[in-house]
Amino acid sequence: MATISAGDTAYVLISGALVLVMTPGLGLFYSGMVGERNVLNTLMLSFVAMSLVGVQWLLIGYAFAFGPGTSFIGGGGFYGAIGIGLEPYAPYGDNLPHLAFWWFQLTFAMITPALISGTVVGRMRMRAWILFALVFATVIYDPVAHWVWGAWEAQDGKMRYGWLRELGVLDFAGGIVVHLTSGFSALAVALVIGQPSKKVPQEEAHSLPLVFIGTSLLWFGWNGFNGG
Repeated sequence: MATISAGDTAYVLISGALVLVMTPGLGLFYSGMVGERNVLNTLMLSFVAMSLVGVQWLLIGYAFAFGPGTSFIGGGGFYGAIGIGLEPYAPYGDNLPHLAFWWFQLTFAMITPALISGTVVGRMRMRAWILFALVFATVIYDPVAHWVWGAWEAQDGKMRYGWLRELGVLDFAGGIVVHLTSGFSALAVALVIGQPSKKVPQEEAHSLPLVFIGTSLLWFGWNGFNGG
């Protein structure tokens, strides 16, 4: 049995908790910059992303992103979190429980679609947002995470990696997996939706205190985002 490091495990769990705080912090940050009539919608976009991606990650997301498979997509195991427990999984850390790594990566998967929500505030129905967030997580986030971070031991005993990692690409804090995917996806959504109608009056930011609180939570959580 591999030796579990209590210090490393606690560090990863705390880092995950800090990243988790960033998603509601993002909702507060965005909600302070919209008009009063869009505050609830803005907050719900972030919380729906958290809830939806949490279920998706449990069922198939982690398997696609970090399960064994090909250099382009995982899927050879870990569906429904089966096989993920307190034992270490060497490709992702031989001194901490596999479940701790699963949890930490879940928080990254949650915040990524929430980053896009600022593009669609007041301009997308919630049912459409649910569908978009689910498709984004499954078709874009999970494969890209596998390309950059995926690692597994093949049947021949050799280590295999995602194709970008094989090329030597390094992403220590989600610059590619989180920010690049969410940024380009937000741009694509903005181009599809188009400019706001001139008939609809543009609202100004209604609450700088909410922006301040949200920013503070994002800065606080960033210690786990980068440090973890």
